[in-house]
Amino acid sequence: MIRWFARRGLDRFERDWSYDVSYLRQILEEVGVAGLQPLQAMQKLAAVRRGVPVDVYCGAAITSAIIADCGPCAQLGVTMAERQGVDPALLRALVRGDRDALPAQVRPAVDLARAALLRDGSGDEAREEILRRWGRRGLVTLSAAIVAAQTFPTFKYALGCGRACVRLRVAGDEVPVRALVPA
Repeated sequence: MIRWFARRGLDRFERDWSYDVSYLRQILEEVGVAGLQPLQAMQKLAAVRRGVPVDVYCGAAITSAIIADCGPCAQLGVTMAERQGVDPALLRALVRGDRDALPAQVRPAVDLARAALLRDGSGDEAREEILRRWGRRGLVTLSAAIVAAQTFPTFKYALGCGRACVRLRVAGDEVPVRALVPA
């Protein structure tokens, strides 16, 4: 009975977001509902947005998904951001990796995501700016967004279901992806 409800939830998510959940169905069938629970917890973590504007939050999450290099996951992030009213110009700049075209308030979140994932030690200035603007609550929120956006692509790639991030749709247009990472 619980699997039936889980399947229905997956079907609804797939339909509502035009996102392939076959990897989640695989987990459900092989491991059961218990296999989905950690991912549901990560989804709940990702849903917590406290103390930062939606565009800042999406900047961190989408940057993280793009660096994880899973096109469907990054597309889901873009689609969710669009439905929350994030400016398509900002989303295009994120997808193109055009830091200079980002609003000033979004840059620290993008820089933090990049620095945290590349572990290159460059995140101190971004972290300080985030703390100045949004405090510890904002930093925790953005950190959670970064981690959550990495979890699903990593899981998918481990299962053999990940797909490279090449082009994403923003406001109906296809935009080539260029992550904000060093060449």
